[in-house]
Amino acid sequence: MQYLQSLLRLFLGIAALISVAVAIANDGNKAYLVEINGPIGPVTQELIVRSIDNADADRAAMVILQMDTPGGLDHSMREIIKAILDAHVPVITYISPQGSRAASAGTYILYASHVAAMAPATNLGAATPVQIGGLPKIPTDPSQPGKDGHVDDDKTSMERKIINDATAYITGLAKLRNRNEAWARKAVREAASLSAQEALEQNVIDLVAPDLKALLEQLDGREINVKGSIVVLDTDALVIERISPDWRSELLAIITNPNIAYVLMLIGIYGLILEFSNPGAILPGVVGVISLLLALYAFQVLPINYAGLALLAIGLVFIISEIFVTSGGILGLGGVLAFTVGSIMLFDDDYIAVSTPMIGATALTAGGFMLWILKKFATLRRTQVVSGSEYMIGHIGIVREAFSERGRVDIDGESWLAETRVPLAEGQKVRVAALDKLVLQVEPVDESPGEE
Repeated sequence: MQYLQSLLRLFLGIAALISVAVAIANDGNKAYLVEINGPIGPVTQELIVRSIDNADADRAAMVILQMDTPGGLDHSMREIIKAILDAHVPVITYISPQGSRAASAGTYILYASHVAAMAPATNLGAATPVQIGGLPKIPTDPSQPGKDGHVDDDKTSMERKIINDATAYITGLAKLRNRNEAWARKAVREAASLSAQEALEQNVIDLVAPDLKALLEQLDGREINVKGSIVVLDTDALVIERISPDWRSELLAIITNPNIAYVLMLIGIYGLILEFSNPGAILPGVVGVISLLLALYAFQVLPINYAGLALLAIGLVFIISEIFVTSGGILGLGGVLAFTVGSIMLFDDDYIAVSTPMIGATALTAGGFMLWILKKFATLRRTQVVSGSEYMIGHIGIVREAFSERGRVDIDGESWLAETRVPLAEGQKVRVAALDKLVLQVEPVDESPGEE
């Protein structure tokens, strides 16, 4: 047994030495490949920032961002650029595969990277910031030129501020990476775009490579300035480690989808309404609270237009109020209108919004619910009363035994205690004039022709 234990310790020691040797051999000889497909948002931001941090910790040779994006959120884009500028490893942005693009936010990230590369048949540009919030027009002097010397007749003061800020931002990135500053300003102010070859010729990017293998070959031996230190890239026998979203990133991607967040909000609101309407049901309340908290988390990371959110909430309040307040449908119709407009305005970004078919379906459902309520109320108003004093008054009964003050009358097969001011004979017909608790006030029926 002692011999076996010694042999086992020997094997464990050899395995540890081999692991250390492999780690040392791979130190600085590994590249992280992060694939970005779709809009730039909170999930993309978290994935890229985490990958750069891990690459710094692992002392990887580089981080490659393989990108195909139409643009995205300004906040997420700036956080990604901060991580790139603060990275201690080279960050290479590669627009690939062929047919891809780096529009809007993608152009800024490309300019911020240590190396900018594109595959043939790709394009970049159209970096003008888009504002969807419906900002009010502010009268300006149309004769006053902008910073670049031309007059922006059709832009508000707020729009000019946003564009000037974006222009200064991308110009600073271009100056830092020694890239074409004039075209960077043109991409923002005029939404200009370039193909891969044109971008290479105009010093917007550093190289064009048809695939990842060709990219690594062109990067080999290139000197990169990383936070003041010159790093020489060595791509021979470089190990590529693909970074995939973990379960947390995938969960965030689902929750922060505008359509999912929108549905979660509706489930949360209606769940709480059902719980308050039927105390003790428990399930609607539990589902409603969880859904509403998830929706609030999504709204916290998404660009919410608070005017749209307020309109949406007011619309729901009006629709629900139609159940309790008789308004002839005015509250319901106003609620559906406010709900629809609020849903359209809810997300304040061009690339992140609730789909129009979903808004239409939800609005039609809310409108149908309101019409059902109005129809139900109309039906109830036309329905004959079948109980209570309203039902009894006017009914015809038969006197069971003669009485002059209080006695019994039969109505619809039931015997009722009745009072009268005039004497009544047995079998005489009487009409109910009033109901005092459980005592009927009756009067004789005029036996004129046609009277029943």
